[in-house]
Amino acid sequence: MQRADFHKIFQCSGPVILPVIHVLDDARTAANIDHIIDAGLKGCFLINHDFGIDAFLPVLEAIRGRYPDFWIGVNFLAVTGLKAFPILADLDARGVRIDAYWADDARIDESAVTQEEADNIAATRTACGWEGLYFGGTAFKKQRPVDPKDYARAAGIAGGFMDVVTTSGIATGHSADLGKLAEFRGALPDRPIALASGITPDNATDYDMVDCFMVATGINFENDFYNIDPARLSQLVDVCRDMGETS
Repeated sequence: MQRADFHKIFQCSGPVILPVIHVLDDARTAANIDHIIDAGLKGCFLINHDFGIDAFLPVLEAIRGRYPDFWIGVNFLAVTGLKAFPILADLDARGVRIDAYWADDARIDESAVTQEEADNIAATRTACGWEGLYFGGTAFKKQRPVDPKDYARAAGIAGGFMDVVTTSGIATGHSADLGKLAEFRGALPDRPIALASGITPDNATDYDMVDCFMVATGINFENDFYNIDPARLSQLVDVCRDMGETS
C-alpha cells in the first residue's frame, strides 16, 4: 500500500487518528465509538486486553451490527496473523466485517536472510482470503528488542509483508524516539507508517513523518485505561487537522 492510498481511505491529509479502545463490554465500547464519531473520525481499533478471543468475538459481532459502516480494526492481544487471519475470515463469512488487523509482532527478523515466520503469516492471509488491512508490529514494545542500528533494515523488510508498518515507543504511553521514526521513514519513503504509543495533543507535531496515530492513553481520561476523554480527543483532532493543512 502507498501512503497516498492509505490517506484516501480516511479522507485525511494529516496523520490519521485511529483511537484504540480497550474493550470491556458492548455498552462502554459503543460509548467510546460515539465519542470518536462525534469528533469526526472514521475508524478505531478494538483490543481484548482483559479477556480471551472467545469472549471478544461476540462483542465484535454486536459492535459491527450497531455500526455497520464504521471502520473497525482489531488486535487480538499477543496473537500473530497466523492465528488471527483465519478467525477474521470466518467472521467475514458470517457477515462481521473487520477492516484491519493489528499484530503487536509481525515476526520480522532483521538478522535473518529469510523470513520464514512472516512468510507463513503472509501465506495464511492469502489462503484464508481475508482482505482487510494488515498493521504489523515492527521493533514494537514488549516484543523482542531490536538494535537501533537495525531499525532501517527491520522497517525495510516489514514493508514487504504488511500494508501499514507499525512501531511504538518502549511501552504503553511512552513516546517513541524521533530518531527511530526517522530511520523507519527513510527506509519506507512511500509506505504508510503507524505509531502506536505515546501520542498526545502536546507532542503530535513532533511526529509529522508518521501517517497514522494509534492512540489510547493520550486521549483517555487521566489514569483511565478504558474511557475516551472527548476534550482530549478533540484537541488531538485539531492538531492533526492543522498538520494536514500545513503539510
